[in-house]
Amino acid sequence: MDILSALPVHRMNLMQVDSVQRWMDDLLLMTECECMCILQSKPISVDDDSQTDLMFPSQESTQNSLEMLLRRAWIISTELTKIVQKLEKNRWKRVHSMSIRTNCHVRSMIIEYNMFSRTSTDQMQEDETLLMEKCSQLTDITERCTQTSDEDALAAMKVSINEVLTAVGQSFSQLINLALIREVKGLVEELETCENIYSMNSAIHSLYSLSQEGARLCRLVAQEGSVVALFKICRQDRFKCLYPSALRTLASVCSVEEGIHQLEKSCNGVAHESDKTHRKKALISDCGDPRDHEI
Repeated sequence: MDILSALPVHRMNLMQVDSVQRWMDDLLLMTECECMCILQSKPISVDDDSQTDLMFPSQESTQNSLEMLLRRAWIISTELTKIVQKLEKNRWKRVHSMSIRTNCHVRSMIIEYNMFSRTSTDQMQEDETLLMEKCSQLTDITERCTQTSDEDALAAMKVSINEVLTAVGQSFSQLINLALIREVKGLVEELETCENIYSMNSAIHSLYSLSQEGARLCRLVAQEGSVVALFKICRQDRFKCLYPSALRTLASVCSVEEGIHQLEKSCNGVAHESDKTHRKKALISDCGDPRDHEI
């Protein structure tokens, strides 16, 4: 669950409420998640054309899917941590109720993300299926714990719960990592192919926000080609209005080692092209422009 350490923690102050309020919030989330899992799994219409009204512009979709992904990932990682804490205290009913809630959050996250992204890789689909299977196993085994008072049986099931929790954490971490890589690649592609200043500025802002979420996410942003894309923007006069945000994002991404390496590669490439240009100009000045000697 290494990627979870990179998720934002500044929202933790939202959880500092009294126990009754916390219980009411938990109940609301559990109910809504169950409803969402049921309703979102059912198509509104069998006509594919009728779903076109729900399509978002590419950049807006990327922003929404990224925001949703980070929010859901933080909630699920928090719930998994709490399950471990309750399990250590042998609070079986609480462990079971939190397992149900986590299962609902996972399914809602997968459904919502697939609604935004529309397409999914084979690897992501396998990870989604595996994660949902592990969550179902967690719910089943924690339910059995609430139906017995045999200490030996509970001790054996506690070991099994820990193993399933580890598997859930690993599957969840891998799925989030793949999804984040995909989102970052989409933002970088936006910078490389888009000509719309507003869309490009939005993509730069999203990359900056990700780079501010911790060293691990910052390294991920650097590894997916963002440094080269940002550096190219900063070398084109037509994108002068993007220089401040692009340079700020470059500075943030280059705060980690991977970003510095990518910047060095970019600078070397730029220097190489610059040297070739200078040599060409020197040759023309010495020998004259070949076009002047054309017959």
